[in-house]
Amino acid sequence: MTDAPLTTEQREGGTQFAPKFDASGLLTAVVVDHASGKVLVVAHMNRDALDATLASGQVHFWSRSRGQLWMKGETSGHVLTVESVMVDCDQDALVIRAHPAGPTCHTGAPSCFYRRVEQGNDGPVLVKVNT
Repeated sequence: MTDAPLTTEQREGGTQFAPKFDASGLLTAVVVDHASGKVLVVAHMNRDALDATLASGQVHFWSRSRGQLWMKGETSGHVLTVESVMVDCDQDALVIRAHPAGPTCHTGAPSCFYRRVEQGNDGPVLVKVNT
């Protein structure tokens, strides 16, 4: 991983991993189930979370609400074991394919995405779906 400035061509077509963190020091991480391809969770990583994820093979995030690093499943045991990490073209977002060791959502749902937005008579409503 490098902090050296890269040209657009190097960033988009080269082989150097140089994650581009936002002004808050974060990048977006989308975690999908390696087996099913379903989206499990979308969260944020700072450099420490990314480094810990790559070093340990367990997904770590930066909690914006708590202001701290945390490993997914550190209290529940429902860890996310990394299968692969993909980076987008400008290196400011990741897709992590992982093996979940149980429900991913703190609500107990397999995925954090368990409700669909539908148009109701009085506007948008949420409908629970099987995940």
